[in-house]
Amino acid sequence: MSSVLDREMYSEAEAARLLRVGQSTLHYWLEGSQVRGKSYKPILRDKPRGTRTVTWAEFVEAGFLREYRRTLRVPMAELRKFIELLREKFDVPYPLADRRPFVSGKRLAYDAQTAAGLGIDFWMVTVADDQLMLTTPADSFSRRVDWVNDTAVAYRPDANPESPVRVRPDVRFGKPSINGVSTEVISEQHDAGEDRDAISEMYALKRTDVDWALAYEFSVRAANRAA
Repeated sequence: MSSVLDREMYSEAEAARLLRVGQSTLHYWLEGSQVRGKSYKPILRDKPRGTRTVTWAEFVEAGFLREYRRTLRVPMAELRKFIELLREKFDVPYPLADRRPFVSGKRLAYDAQTAAGLGIDFWMVTVADDQLMLTTPADSFSRRVDWVNDTAVAYRPDANPESPVRVRPDVRFGKPSINGVSTEVISEQHDAGEDRDAISEMYALKRTDVDWALAYEFSVRAANRAA
């Protein structure tokens, strides 16, 4: 699976569009920045790579940060330390593209977040009734990911948890798709005047799959207009 995680999948612009975060924000997470002569290290990389491409693992890990980005500013230093500690504790280069911190390794994740001095608003794991539980953002992220042998193999770009739309590193070059059919292609057929039943027959999809694909593409267009 390591080769899949390391695979360069997207430009920064395309990854930002799929994650629905600003490209400058994603670049900051990946490459760090310089402000008034002071250098800030990346969060998701151990050091800047000087590239505008995003690997599959980096895309997935950026999806984790995205869950917190909705309403809160991500604290660079503490999150960077937290991820560094997760790398060390789980002995993997991409701990947020690994399922263990979200299931069997919640205790290690809890220890890492407290050792990093991470504010409670950004915790991955909390304690309720003496039980370790994922926080709402961490749980939301985990449910967006399909896992095989603890490795992230797909990501749901649609906000609706029922959506079957997925991006996969080995399907349609990582474009959003349903059963191997790009949602963009389905949308193009609809724009060309094909009705939904005809599109369903054309691509051997369920009619509900066509509906989900179009709903996702319409939401992307709405987000682009609002940007």
